[in-house]
Amino acid sequence: MNASGEQHFVIFVAPMFSETALQYIRSLSALPGVRVAVVGHESEDRLPGPVRAGITGHWRVGDVLDAAQLTWAVQGLAARAGRPVHRLLGVYEQLQEPLAMVREQMRIDGMRVDAARNFRDKSRMKAVLRAAGVPCARFALVTSEDEGRRFAAGVGHSVVFKPPAGAGALSTFRVDGEAAVAEALRRAAPLPERPVLLEEHITGDEHSLETVSIDGCAVWHSLTHYLPTPLEVLDNPWIQWCLVLPREVDAPRYDDIRGVACRALDALGMVTGLSHMEWFRRPDGSLAISEVAARPPGAQIMTVISRAHEMDFHHAWARLMVHGAFDVPPRRYAAGAAFLRGQGRGVVKAIHGLAAAGRDVGELIVDAKLPSAGQQPTGSYEGEGYVILRHAETGVVVEALKKLVTAVRVELG
Repeated sequence: MNASGEQHFVIFVAPMFSETALQYIRSLSALPGVRVAVVGHESEDRLPGPVRAGITGHWRVGDVLDAAQLTWAVQGLAARAGRPVHRLLGVYEQLQEPLAMVREQMRIDGMRVDAARNFRDKSRMKAVLRAAGVPCARFALVTSEDEGRRFAAGVGHSVVFKPPAGAGALSTFRVDGEAAVAEALRRAAPLPERPVLLEEHITGDEHSLETVSIDGCAVWHSLTHYLPTPLEVLDNPWIQWCLVLPREVDAPRYDDIRGVACRALDALGMVTGLSHMEWFRRPDGSLAISEVAARPPGAQIMTVISRAHEMDFHHAWARLMVHGAFDVPPRRYAAGAAFLRGQGRGVVKAIHGLAAAGRDVGELIVDAKLPSAGQQPTGSYEGEGYVILRHAETGVVVEALKKLVTAVRVELG
């Protein structure tokens, strides 16, 4: 509650009521003294009964990315509730800029438009980071095939094509070789009104860094190692991949990325929130930032963090965003997730190797969502299911994840 004892009114926006969205709605609704309303594309009866019982309002719109429709919904919900909106929140990447526009128009606390654009527009982001002296991959927002070919030649004809306002690894792909780059540019057909973002392909280990900021100060961090990199996973649909959350998150070998991350978040305009940064360590030890998102991470990282700390990290996020408060117990475990991806075409036909994997790593499993026969492939790099493991030693988790993705095979047919 606020100082006068009145309840806070929070609106959460999500295009669809996915399981991910429901987790955040539940966490917000569980906060004492907080009333929650939701805005989305789906009708209220699409919400599970317990979630529906925990909210105080719902407003359906045709397009949550349309700031005018969002404003209409937020104003309507505020009028129904008879109170001002304390927070306007959403975790969907593409929502961050329209949410900021509504906040500014309605004078709701939270991230403003300039900062949201710094995080959403990848070419603008890189320009801001470079101006702040933050090491990042070389890039160019090209408006013609000739511009693209010149950039590619300058970085050795190994480039990554990215949508300027992309989300995660969606619509991102790597191209190698002069002829292949020329063909990719011909298909992309960049124009001044439809530019294409090109980035040098960096070789090295890829990681994420999650940072909690309060009033512009980084107060907590976590990080993951990707095995292999997400781009390799996108290029090779058969690869089953893992992410590892080391127990030694404060080890000196991460001092450099923590310092770089603070400079990056300050330059981009992060005030209070949870951010997700993709970064590389090259073979020579140097760093390069790929991109930063002003939202919670995907790929089950929220759940993996929860298991490593033996707490509910979704609830911690809710407290952070509503009350500007954050505290978690010390990390007791390393943890990791293995993503099970179907091989072949069609629906899930069979899952092989589960018994062997269970014998090898079963005692480490804390969460699992296994593919089921007849299931349609998700088409996502997260695949058809996942298994989350934890142990007090990071090395044990790494070896167990490798055994798991080697032993288990999801057959499509």
